[in-house]
Formats: sequence, C-alpha cells, structure tokens
Amino acid sequence: MTILVTGATGLVGTRLLPRLIGAGHELRALVRAGKQVPEGVESVEGDLLDPQSLIKAVEGVTAVVHLAAVLRTPDPDLIRRANIDATRNLIDAVRTHSPQARFIMASTGLVYDHHLSHPARENDPTHPQMPYPATKVVAENDLRASGLTWSVLRFGFVYGDQDGHLESAPRLLGTWNWHSAQPMSLVHHRDIATAVGLGLAGAFDGHTVNVVDDLPTSLHEIARIVGADYPESTGPVTDPWTGSLDGTLIRSLGYEPTVRTVYQAAAEGIL
Repeated sequence: MTILVTGATGLVGTRLLPRLIGAGHELRALVRAGKQVPEGVESVEGDLLDPQSLIKAVEGVTAVVHLAAVLRTPDPDLIRRANIDATRNLIDAVRTHSPQARFIMASTGLVYDHHLSHPARENDPTHPQMPYPATKVVAENDLRASGLTWSVLRFGFVYGDQDGHLESAPRLLGTWNWHSAQPMSLVHHRDIATAVGLGLAGAFDGHTVNVVDDLPTSLHEIARIVGADYPESTGPVTDPWTGSLDGTLIRSLGYEPTVRTVYQAAAEGIL
C-alpha cells in the first residue's frame, strides 16, 4: 500500500511525513528537482502543472494526500494555477492511472462566509473573496465531482512543532483588523496526522470535515502565548463566529484531538 503525498516539503508536509512513516505507511512524495524527503520515502520528481510528470507519481498508489497549495502571494494567477489547475491535473492522473485510490485533500476553514450565526459547519455557505480560499472551494468541488473516493479536510489555523505559524498570527490577523477578542479554531500538526490517519482508513470517505482542536482561542490569548503585542479593545466583536469552526461532525466520525488546546501545546513544549 503506497500513499502519494503532494506538498511533502511544505509547512504541513514536512511535519506529517515523519508521523506517517512512524505509523507504518509506505510513502511516495512528489517533489521538484533538488528537494529532499525523509529517509524511507520514495521520491518522484515532477510538477503538478506538468500532467506527464504525474503518471509515475500516481501509478500503483492506494491513496493520495494532496497538501500542495499556494496561499500567501500577491499573484492571484499563481494561486489559481497552483490550487485549481494543479489539483485538476492530479485528479485526472489519479482517475486515469489509479482510479481505486482514496484521494484526501487538505483545505482551509477560510472558505466559509463571514457573519454566520454559529461556528462554521461543513454545509455552511462558502463564497470567500480572498484568492486562496476561493480557489480551494473550486478545487473541493472538482474533487467531489471526480468520481473518486474522496474526503476534504478543512484545517483550522495550523501550528506547532516550531513552525513559526502561530507566532505570525498576530501580525497576519492585525492586517485583517481582527478584534483582540476574536476566537480562532486551531489544529496542531500532531492532529493533522491524526485526521489524515483516519482519512486513510476511510473514516471520512465522501465527507468534508473541519479539523480543529477543542477550544477556539482568542487572538488576545494567542498574542500573549507567543509574546507578541496586539491592540486591546473594549469595543464589540461585530462578527463573533468568523474564525471558529464547528468540530462536531469529525468527532462523530471517530476523531479526537491529542493536542486539545494551545495551552496543552505550550505546556508540552510543542508550540
């Protein structure tokens, strides 16, 4: 049983691969020339925008974990090509050469509309304006219509394993003018591996699920945890549920986070 991982050298992939190896999975990684992968991972050079290069990558695989994406760039065309065109190429390659393979796609909680009346549920409207989540919505829909065995994992704000991402949150969300009391759903890299493991076992087949820990955390708390300054406010939070994801569905399908809150991560030294 061979699992193809895209985005293996990225923020999530570099932390997921060792955990999948530790769980006993046989891995293949699609990488660009010169990129290194952990020992024990089969490396296949290719590019998601080059369909011919994907044939060798997908042949004989039993599952695909599609992590590759582009998000923080001022070039919306690059985002479109990397998140829509590349995903379509991968779907076509799997459908042609390994149609029995299970296809798990990473997505984001940023896809949901603002001003909901509750934490975002998987069936809530998704009409994001920013290029990254907008392209992920298109890619999700392409996968659902592919005829493959699929699942979509919408991650909360990913952090942990000294990736520096949580430390960037106050600066990033400050540019979006988020209120200091705004709560945000998080997920530790350890529980991305938890969710992917369940997905590989078929627990999420045909489902889109929010992957989050147990407690949305305010931006004020995150700033204090990482030692950053953030403007405090006594004003009202005008959009109280943006950033919060409902984790009920994924728990009904067998998921339980092992890092339940960012405070646990801090206590264990795994931020």
